[in-house]
This record gives sequence, structure tokens and C-alpha cells, in this order.
Amino acid sequence: MSFSPKKILFVYPQYPDTFWSFKHALKFASKKASLPPLGLLTVAAMLPSEWEKKLVDMNAASLTDDNIKWADYVFISAMAVQEKSVREVIARCKQLNTKIVAGGPLFTSQRENYADVDYLVLNEAEITLPTFLADLKNGTAQHLYTSEERPDISKNSVVPMWSLIDMKKYFSMNIQYSRGCPFNCEFCDIVALNGHTPRTKNKEQIIAELEAMYVQGWRQGVFIVDDNFIGNKRKLKEEILPAIIDWMEKRRHPYALYTEASINLADDEELMRMMATAGFDKVFVGIETPNEESLVECSKNQNTSRDMVASVKKIQNFGLEVMGGFIVGFDSDPLSIFKNQINFIQKSGIVTAMVGLLNAPPGTRLYERLDKEKRLLKGFVGNNTDGSMNFIPKMDPETLINGHREIITTIYSYKNYYARIKAFLKEFKPHGPAIKMTSQDAASFIRSIWILGIKEKGRTHFWQLIISTLFKNPRKMHVSVTLAIYGYHFRKITETLVAG
Repeated sequence: MSFSPKKILFVYPQYPDTFWSFKHALKFASKKASLPPLGLLTVAAMLPSEWEKKLVDMNAASLTDDNIKWADYVFISAMAVQEKSVREVIARCKQLNTKIVAGGPLFTSQRENYADVDYLVLNEAEITLPTFLADLKNGTAQHLYTSEERPDISKNSVVPMWSLIDMKKYFSMNIQYSRGCPFNCEFCDIVALNGHTPRTKNKEQIIAELEAMYVQGWRQGVFIVDDNFIGNKRKLKEEILPAIIDWMEKRRHPYALYTEASINLADDEELMRMMATAGFDKVFVGIETPNEESLVECSKNQNTSRDMVASVKKIQNFGLEVMGGFIVGFDSDPLSIFKNQINFIQKSGIVTAMVGLLNAPPGTRLYERLDKEKRLLKGFVGNNTDGSMNFIPKMDPETLINGHREIITTIYSYKNYYARIKAFLKEFKPHGPAIKMTSQDAASFIRSIWILGIKEKGRTHFWQLIISTLFKNPRKMHVSVTLAIYGYHFRKITETLVAG
């Protein structure tokens, strides 16, 4: 096989309509997808510069047969929740005789299910991709490339190839600062995929990535996709955040930043203050459950022995909206867990509360334990908010499923959802620069008036929120409208789930 210039098509399979897709909310902003496929954009930047490259994100555009026929190789990356679309893409490539190169979380954790893929380039691309490319050049490419080695991303990471996408189709951009998590929750596959010790980029790399998006014209949200952004607090405070603060000031604060972190963020006021100054206004936190025994069961030690409602409100007080992940289905969950979850969510003012049934992803300690206990079931779909489970729970399954439905129908009812927005706004004290109103924001607001303020049954709650925010704190109007729009999406998904 010669190593002449290749034509590479990057394909990102479609997400199903889930709580996380924000599909119904995206319509307010005339966007196609929440985030671009960062992994594929990064891999694209690692390939030879003379190769031709195109990208089709099936969440933002259609994949045509002509796209596939054009390519010498189709590169696919995906997560478990995209499995159905992945199968369809593979079948189409096979039918059109185009070779497939696959990598990413789905293929790394379930490679045994994809023997029909031509080349599996797994684990972290900084290690396995160069070997594959060298073998491809020599005509000796193998079916499987895998490695347990963890690359030093402070030395060999690249700036994603942003020129491959139309940024206007997306609600937010994304970058990665670190990989790995210092914690080891039983149900989480992060340690299996990225390791226990956080590995970080340096400040020059982060600024280069922020600048690259700026040069492409981006001026809106940026999601730092780390599994736990605060895994190395010292480096954040001494190097990364000061650099971001300086860059944001020089560029007149073009981005609203958000990320994921553990609840112990609430213990570090200096860190929260610096994050807010840098432009962070949201953080996703894995709360999981108010039941202490269930937290101990799943090794969520950072959440135990603390008043979690107080921790959430403290983070909110520092200008960071807390988006929360919640789980029911632990062996230690009592029958009262459903009411307790509802009460916790309402009391904490966590507006974006993602409540799912416990699942056991392949590669996790939970998966291994349940396998030994003969409790595993087939059918892991990677979406714990769709009412499915891949193991036999201790609680009666019907009781568990009905309890889960009770939680989501209750917390996403008009009354309770808008009550949480108001509770959150009382605690939320923006510390960073004021959010600039864009033409997209204006268009979203107009659509919200028509859909939420006129057409929907809950319009009274919407107008009460808008009027209250306008008179009490107009600076919070942007976040009020955004959360109201999110609620529309959550209600649509809840209706589908309950109907199913």
C-alpha cells in the first residue's frame, strides 16, 4: 500500500434524543447540536497535513453516500449512547467498500463487539495513532492498536482542527485541559479510560486553544470537558486560571466558560473566586444521592460527611450555577429515596438536575462486581436517563422504574421547575464580568416569549419569572431565560419517557 495523500472522512454518529442532547432547547437558538466532536477534530490535527480531510457530524448534517464514496478511510469516534447510529454508519461503509478506522470510548470499552471494523485504534490517540499511521505507510496495518500507556498531554497534544466544522451550527465549543480523575467511583468508567492521576496541559496550550477558537470567530460558550477540572487544584490556581484571566481580559471576555468538578470545589473559596473571575458561570457536579449509605456503597467518598445542600448553595453564592447528576438504583437505596431525591433537588435549587437509573458501564468496578454476582443483563445503552438498566437491582424493578418516573415528572413540572429557578437566583451571585447580549440571545428571547410565554400551559410561571427577574436583578435575566428554555426541553423528554 502506497503512502500517497489520502482522503479522510471523519464521521460523528448521531445522538438519540435524550436529556443531554438539549435538542428541543437548541431550536430556540437555531442551532443543530450542543457541541462539536472534539476527539475527531483533535485526531484530524494529528494526521499528515497533505491529506484531504472532511468532517460530517450527523447531529448537525446528513451523511450522504457521496461523502463515504469520496473517502479512502472513514474515521469514526463515539460514546456508548451513539451505538445505534454507529452500527448504521459501519453498515453503510461496508456496503460502499470504504475502510473504517474507529476509536474513542465506545470502541475502547467494547472492542469485542466491533470485529467487523477494519482498524481499531483505541485508548489514547497520542500513543496508538502514530503506530497505526507508520504501519499504514509500510502496508502492514493491523486490525487492533491498543496501549495501557498514558501520554504526557503537556508535551504532545495538538490544537483541534476547527476549520473542519461550521461553528454557527453549534451552541458551544469545547476544549480539554486534563484527563483522569483522583476519585474512583464504582459506577464511573473514567479511571478505566483515562487513569486515576490527572494529567494536564500547560497554560500555553490552553491559551493556544482558546485563541484558535477566537481566530475562527467564536464568541460564545466554551465547555472545558474534563472529567474533574479541579483534579489538580494547585496547578489551576498557580498557572492555568491566572493565564485564562489574563487572556480573557485582553480579549474583552469573549467566552462564558463551564466545566465539570467534584463537590469539594465548595471547600476552596479562592478557587471558586478565581474561576468566576476567569469567566466560569456553570459547573456540573455529580451529586448522585442524598442517601449516605449509597454514597459509601459506590465509593463517592468526596460527597460523604458533608451538608451537600450547603455545599451546592456555597458554589452558587460564588457565581457558579450547579448542574447536578443524580442516580437511583443503588443496592443501599431505601424505598424513601424517590421522595428524598425530589426534596433534595428542590431544596438545593439545582435547576438542571439529571436523574438517571444506575447502570454498569463495561470496565467499571461496578460492572465487575455485578458480573461476579451474576446480576448483569445485556443491553448497556450508555444513557442512564432513558429508564433502562443493564443489571438486576436489589429493589423491585417495577418499583424502581416507577419511582424514577415519579422523580422526573415531579421536578420537571411547571410549578417545581420554575420554583427551582427562583430558588437558584436567590443564591446565585455573579462574580465575573456581565454576560454580553448577542443577536443569538435576542432571537432566543423572542422565541421564548412566543413558545413559553404564549403557547405553553405554564406561561403564567414563565411571566412571573421574567417580571420578577426584571425588577429584582436584571443582570440575571440571561440565565433566567436560558433556564426557562432548558425546562422546555426537559419537559419534552420527560413526556416521551413517560409515554414509553
